[in-house]
Amino acid sequence: MDFNPCTKHKAVRKTVRKFAETELGPIAHEIDCDSRFPWEVIEKMRPLNYFGLQVPKEYGGAELDCISYAITIEELSRVCAALGLCITVHNSVVAYPIVCFGTEEQKKRLLPGLASGEQIGAFCLTEANAGSDAGAVETTAVFDEGQYIVNGTKVFVTNGGICGLALIFTVIPAESRDNATGILIVEKDAPGFSVGELEDLSGMRANPVSSLFLEDVRVPAKNLLGRPGDGLKIALNTLDTGRIGIAAQALGIAQAAFEAAVKYSKERQQFKKPISSFQTIQNYLADMATEIDAARLLLYRACAFKDAGQRFGTEAAMAKLYCSTIASRVTNLALQIHGGYGYSREYDVERYFRDAKVTEIYEGTSEVQRLVISRGVLSQLT
Repeated sequence: MDFNPCTKHKAVRKTVRKFAETELGPIAHEIDCDSRFPWEVIEKMRPLNYFGLQVPKEYGGAELDCISYAITIEELSRVCAALGLCITVHNSVVAYPIVCFGTEEQKKRLLPGLASGEQIGAFCLTEANAGSDAGAVETTAVFDEGQYIVNGTKVFVTNGGICGLALIFTVIPAESRDNATGILIVEKDAPGFSVGELEDLSGMRANPVSSLFLEDVRVPAKNLLGRPGDGLKIALNTLDTGRIGIAAQALGIAQAAFEAAVKYSKERQQFKKPISSFQTIQNYLADMATEIDAARLLLYRACAFKDAGQRFGTEAAMAKLYCSTIASRVTNLALQIHGGYGYSREYDVERYFRDAKVTEIYEGTSEVQRLVISRGVLSQLT
């Protein structure tokens, strides 16, 4: 067991950090305030393969190992979590399931455009009455003469406002047996497919989150991912991978807040000395540093399991649960260290505080992660 990062991982971190600080750093505050998706940065990211991080090279991707992928998301999110969210969702729950479950025809047709960023993807499970309960999904896909006719509404869709294609989780009604689930690849120009207004969210404001509406959308059968009935299996496998990405995102937010707190504590003077000299502030910083390191080890362990081809669902859930929990805790302490200034939009720590909370909600709430973890633990001890 080696706890020292290899040369490759050091190089990935250095390269992504430089890009994020140079291209995203100067505009991160502005795009959050304006809820603006920064297309000018996306154009610079496309030739660097940020949209094909885990796509095989034969389809135009970078084919990175999972730890390199996590480092990339962590470093992007350290500067701008909303862009980190865009990249992790596109890679882990859109491109990656096509890599794992797509036919060769689907891979050749879709992956090059996804890997290049020509098309940005969205994964659509959540509905008004379905989220943690995937079995409550009401979107239907009725088979008719070689096509599926899709009807339904998806809500809180990350990348929804700018997606070129979407993976739609549906129910496939059947007369002779229980209804099956399926995932259909729906392209944005399909008649009947439309985008709702962008959500006015507390955090991740530079990501265009929206509802997606499907009204008698005809999708060719060749766009079914896997087989009829495979929807839930694919979704659960996809979310395992997605949780690694969100854990990395949460870790990046926590790291940014911690660095801001350390810097401010050295600069802020009270009683004629920096507040970093007070034991209470030192205790806060010690707790923050320890929790961030523990979170990073949990995350990289899940990545190592995935890279080794081992089952990693429980480990991914642990990483997502802990990283999101400490992101909220660390950003809260960072804001406290900043005092009144931390509550002002002039300081980035206020943005970190808002961005951190949602990492405990999407890609499975913390309550769902505990359910996944407990099932894994109980199955191992039976």
